[in-house]
Formats: sequence, structure tokens, C-alpha cells
Amino acid sequence: MLRKYGYIRVSDKDQNELRQIQSLKEAGVDESFILIDKRSGKDFDRPQYQLLRKVLREGDLLIIASIDRLGRNYKEIIKEWQFITQELKADIKILDMSLLDTTLHKDLLGTFISDLILQVLAYVAEQERINIKNRQAEGIAAAKSEGRHLGRPKTKIPEKFEEVYKRWKVKEITAKAAMEELNLKPTTFYNIVKSLPSEIKIGNF
Repeated sequence: MLRKYGYIRVSDKDQNELRQIQSLKEAGVDESFILIDKRSGKDFDRPQYQLLRKVLREGDLLIIASIDRLGRNYKEIIKEWQFITQELKADIKILDMSLLDTTLHKDLLGTFISDLILQVLAYVAEQERINIKNRQAEGIAAAKSEGRHLGRPKTKIPEKFEEVYKRWKVKEITAKAAMEELNLKPTTFYNIVKSLPSEIKIGNF
């Protein structure tokens, strides 16, 4: 018996998948055959997707609400698309992109159209990644030319830090007392200690 499967991917545990479930049910997928991953779309190493690959059979139909729910790496999407449609010989239907439906035009032209659309999507996604990297590089170069600091702001060292540090080093006070006196959290305190000049660290006061 041929089956309809639905696949849903949400990017984190807080994202609500109910809308996708509803759209798949409206497309005729029984809720017991809907597989859900709460993972990033950067790759296909997802437990429910890997299970889907194992249960899909020739002639089955995989329905997905949107192509980006399958993944965000279009080169990998093309590989998975070819695996499902050519090796497993199952069909795929993307609800929000009617041309990405292998149940239509079951001929060479239909296959060509679906493959072409995927190639275009892959090209557009790759160009967008390149554009984002270029914009980031331009922004970094502009910031450096203007002398702006990038990344996390450097921790401001309290004026009396060295004095308190020396007392802590000779065990006049505990680390907790030193932090309280300087009003610093443990992580900040020890990060500053690591950044101190070596002559201070080794006790050459």
C-alpha cells in the first residue's frame, strides 16, 4: 500500500510546528505519518529525516510545506531530492511551490522542470551567501578604517585591581573576597587575571 508522508523541520524547540502540521493534514497526510525534526537546516543529520529515508518506498509521496523546511543548504537538498526521486523512486510535493511536484507531468519534461527549479534555487541561495559574506567583509573593513572595535567590548579593569590581586596572590584575602571588593563576577575576575602581564602574575610586585 502506497503512503503519504509529511516532513516538518523547525529550527528550535520554541518554534511552533502546528501550522505546518495543519497544512500537511489538509494535503491528505495522516498525522501518524508526519515526521518532525526540531533541528537546524544546515545539514541532513536529523533523526526523523533519517528515519524517513528508511521508510520511504517506491511510489510513496513525501509532502513538505516549504522547500526550506527540508533544509537550507540547496546543494544538499538537490542530492537528497535526487536520492528520493531517482534511487527510492518516491515522489515529492512542495506545497508552497506548485512546480516542485513530481506527481505532475510524469515524463522527461516534468523531471527537467523540477530539476531546473532546484538548480535555480541553489544558485540564488549560493549567491545570497556570497553577498552576505561580501557585505560582512566590507563592514569589517569599514569599521577597521574608522578605528572601531569589533566583537565583544573589552572588560574594563577596576582601578584597584592590581592592589587587590597582589593581596589575593599572597593569600591575605580569598578569591571570593577579592571579587566582592572589586564587584566582579568569577568569570570576569579570572579573565582579567589571565590578561595581566607575566611579571605581575609570577609575583614580581
